[in-house]
Amino acid sequence: MRIFWTMRPARSPAELGLTAEDRRKLEHALRSVRDARHFRRLLAVRLLAEGKGPGEAAHLAALSRPAVYFWLERYLAQRDPEALRDAPRQGRPRNAPRLTAERLREVVRGSPEKQSWASHGWTVPLLCTHLKRQGIEVSPRTLRRRLHEAGLAWKRPRYVYATAAPHPGQKKGALSAV
Repeated sequence: MRIFWTMRPARSPAELGLTAEDRRKLEHALRSVRDARHFRRLLAVRLLAEGKGPGEAAHLAALSRPAVYFWLERYLAQRDPEALRDAPRQGRPRNAPRLTAERLREVVRGSPEKQSWASHGWTVPLLCTHLKRQGIEVSPRTLRRRLHEAGLAWKRPRYVYATAAPHPGQKKGALSAV
């Protein structure tokens, strides 16, 4: 059922195909909704069910007039407030899909000195450079997130103070009294 809007007086809820039961469903759904987009769509359709015009419903719900009609159609097709919710999406594909948790653990387990780096421990910039040489280009932010996902945590190095040498005079170059 396609609904087209024109410049004429607002149609009644019954003309749009909305009933008092629909209005109750929409009011109940509005009380528990958490997503702002879903809330605006529910609000627009509920305003139409209350007898408001599509222009007023669009203005109050911060939607365009064609969007109000689109979501009304979607609601009327199933008569379910959940029909106005966004469909689940996969999201953005991962950067550096070859950088798995296992591979990251393997690299971090090794010493940077053994990889011919002049450092005793891995840092995020050094690890980024090392991975780039292996053909995996990753930003420091992504690398930190991946380290966290892999259960790896950076810790500050623990400084160990050396005990006093048993023969400080000999180390300083003094002559020993023998």
